[in-house]
Amino acid sequence: MKKNMGITDRVLRVIAAVAIIVLYYTSVISGILAIILLIVAAIFIVTSFISFCPLYYPFGIKTVKTNAH
Repeated sequence: MKKNMGITDRVLRVIAAVAIIVLYYTSVISGILAIILLIVAAIFIVTSFISFCPLYYPFGIKTVKTNAH
């Protein structure tokens, strides 16, 4: 797996995941919506740590800076 996520993309995903988790623990979101958003938050955290987004791959999207010589 080649990295396809830049630092800004990764940080934004972690911030979004933390926001979702805070909303859940403060009971702002609940039920099915909470479960779906918590799954999305978990996916955001995992993809941020491995710097690879499977959805970017088929579309050729890369937010990581490349070294152009």
